[in-house]
Amino acid sequence: MVEIIKLAHMPPELALYVAMYTDVQNAPFLKEQLLAGNSDFEYAFVDARMIVSVNHVLAAAFRAMNDYLHDRLKSRNIHSEIIGEAFRRFGVSESTRDLLVLKVATTPEVILESVAEHLSTHIQGQASAFDDAIFCKVADVDRIRKVYKLNSATSGGRSGKAVNGISGASSSASMDETKTLEVQILGLMALRGAT
Repeated sequence: MVEIIKLAHMPPELALYVAMYTDVQNAPFLKEQLLAGNSDFEYAFVDARMIVSVNHVLAAAFRAMNDYLHDRLKSRNIHSEIIGEAFRRFGVSESTRDLLVLKVATTPEVILESVAEHLSTHIQGQASAFDDAIFCKVADVDRIRKVYKLNSATSGGRSGKAVNGISGASSSASMDETKTLEVQILGLMALRGAT
């Protein structure tokens, strides 16, 4: 299900469309389309394992949209700008199973219906809600910490010991851990421009 998000301090015609998919079966095809520069696939396809929260996504999108409005894009289009420092770190890969899709309406032809139709035709996966609960479930906390160069908040990440009733061996993040990561990542994005 595709949602439209109007970000504060952005022109109303510059809408952000987001969709979340789980159990994606055709990630290699989607990556191939992006690498080929297929203009029909001008989306930000993000591996959802690298996202901690809705705020993380919206902060990256806001920064890219602001750079677009002020002609400060560093990459070839606004959608690759959302992913930020490296396509290989955040973008869709052959092994992606949980996929976040973002599309910025840079032309009047981009509307909710056209985005929803295109995605439903080309993404083989289960549509999911775009909310913090899904990111808490699919986030790869160890990989996120490594990419953002953050130390583990506890020694528990690999030991498997329970901390505050939560096992360190769990692959999904607790809501508290996610919020802590979110604060750290948003701080880094503000300070050094990492997305």
